Amino acid sequence: MFSHVMVGTNDLEKSKKFYDALFKSLGGREAITDPKGRLIYLHNGGTFLVTPPIDGESACHANGGTIGFAVDSTEQADAWHKAGIEAGGKAIEDPPGWREGGGMKLYLAYLRDPDGNKICTMLRG
Repeated sequence: MFSHVMVGTNDLEKSKKFYDALFKSLGGREAITDPKGRLIYLHNGGTFLVTPPIDGESACHANGGTIGFAVDSTEQADAWHKAGIEAGGKAIEDPPGWREGGGMKLYLAYLRDPDGNKICTMLRG
């Protein structure tokens, strides 16, 4: 379990619109902006940050990596997925739904954010 996760963005305003919509769909708030201009979201005891690259290079997504957000219901996962698409994200993989594997039953919904980061919601069955 991570205390926080931070992703890079090449367009902070576009990312703010996208992630504000996602976190609002989960009952959260718009981003808090710190003195360095990073967007900060609080969710289920964790912190999620979005930042312009700190090394001057272009932001790039983690090849094959996924950032997951725990949700409390299938309805919450579906609302998150819909909000993400409406805010400029891209639906990827299968449609939201139940999947089984490795002895687990999970409800998953996948998106790519405007910078190409792979994100998902997950509900354990």
